[in-house]
Parts: sequence; structure tokens; C-alpha cells
Amino acid sequence: MQKGRLPKPRLAAGALWEYAVKTLAARAHSTGELRRKLVQKAEHAADVEDAISRLREYGYLNDRRFAESYAGFRLENQGLGKSRVLRDLREKKVSSPLAEGAVNRIYQNVDEMELIDTFIRRRFHPKKPLPEALEDPSQLASAYRKLIRAGFSASNVIQALRRIAKRQDLLEGFEPPEEPEEP
Repeated sequence: MQKGRLPKPRLAAGALWEYAVKTLAARAHSTGELRRKLVQKAEHAADVEDAISRLREYGYLNDRRFAESYAGFRLENQGLGKSRVLRDLREKKVSSPLAEGAVNRIYQNVDEMELIDTFIRRRFHPKKPLPEALEDPSQLASAYRKLIRAGFSASNVIQALRRIAKRQDLLEGFEPPEEPEEP
């Protein structure tokens, strides 16, 4: 502890409840995220579970609703792919089965190739026309990495870049590894 600093006081049950409600009023949280914040503030560990169960009872905390709205937002407003949204939900402490179910429901009628094309139009602004810019191997690699980080499958990314890039030979190194066949 630094000299002259007092430790932050821990919150009793009532104050912890108020803190939890204010935290959820600021932005939506998953149960895991909120639990982590409350544990850091709580005077007694049992108060955390009491607050979380009350929040669920009142409908303020619902991981399924959170995961679906989060996935819908990331799709509609940012045009991200499934794997990125799934990874982000896991980072937000949403259980894997719940996150996968929400992402699958939100993305069930989405054409990933169309989503990639929209993403490219929205996010890529090279100084030259895109096909010319992608003649540079470093620009092509950068575009590939950006699309993979955005959550699109490697095979669809390569297919989209093949439609745009003039030099098809540069894409040979980006081929995804063959998946072993199951016996």
C-alpha cells in the first residue's frame, strides 16, 4: 500500500445493492462481469450472491438477453463475424453454451460473404483503389489479418480477397491448413 493512502472501504449489503443497480444502469453487464466487480467492493462475500440473485429476480440481470443484444449490436453496428462476437462474449464471462446459442440465433440467416463485403467497404479506405492496394503483399496480409480479427472464417476471407486482389499468387500462403479427417 502506498504511503498516505487509505484502503477503499468495503460496501455493506445495502450499499452493494445500490452499487450493482447503478453499475447496470450505466451499461449492461453479464453475471460474471458484475460478480467480479461486486466481489472487489463487497464487505462480505455472501452479499455478492444475494445481490446477484435479487437482480435476476427483478429481471435486471439476464445473461441470455445480454448475449443476444450484445451479438445483435456487434452484427448490426460493427458488422463483425461470429467468432469475434463469441470470443468477446466469453471475455465478458458469458458461459460458452449460452454465448454460442445466442450467436447462432443472431447469425443464423446471415451470409458471411455478404458481411465480409460490407465490412471491407466500410473499413478499408486505401489511398489507391482496393485492388491496386492489395497488389502490395504487406497490404494484402494486413487486410487478411484485419478480416480474421473481425471474426470471419479464413476460407471465406481468402475467397473474398480472391475476388478483389489482382495477384492471386499472393494469396497462396494464406490458405488455411487442411483439417484432418475423422476416422
